[in-house]
Amino acid sequence: MFPLLETNRLILREIVKNDAEALFAGFSNDEVLQYYGQEAMKTMEEAEAFVDFFAKSYQEKKGIRWGIQRKETEHIIGTIGFNAWMPKHRRAEIGYELQPDFLGKGYAYEAVQAITNYGFHDLGLTRIGAVVFKENKASYQLLSKIGFQREGVLRDYMYQNGKPYDTYVYSLLKY
Repeated sequence: MFPLLETNRLILREIVKNDAEALFAGFSNDEVLQYYGQEAMKTMEEAEAFVDFFAKSYQEKKGIRWGIQRKETEHIIGTIGFNAWMPKHRRAEIGYELQPDFLGKGYAYEAVQAITNYGFHDLGLTRIGAVVFKENKASYQLLSKIGFQREGVLRDYMYQNGKPYDTYVYSLLKY
């Protein structure tokens, strides 16, 4: 059963077919994808395939992705989750994005705290990593605020629109 998480203002829930339109709105938006390392979606079919990809990734214990939903609405405003989940090694990498209208309101902070707690306490992780474009100041400031530590730089690590970018590597360890 897919884990449902709640914060003061958010529900983190399974991404379902009805979320394809919201996924498309986010993943076809150049502002959302500016520091994501993924090209913009062009069709709703791509968004529908993403829903299936997230479900398969969870079933295979390779990743887990939640839809971020404000409690007063039914629509997701972004997604958050663990990529490169390796249960054997008790580690995963965190990733998240929000639609532009919801940035700067503390939603990402709430969601990151919720899934890091879930990762450490329910999944048994001892390390949660993050790879962040060096230009994505808001993201690495958020991670630092939560306690993630910068470990180094990966040069030309991510491509966005055909151009290579350096990224920072962050981690949070369970203590």
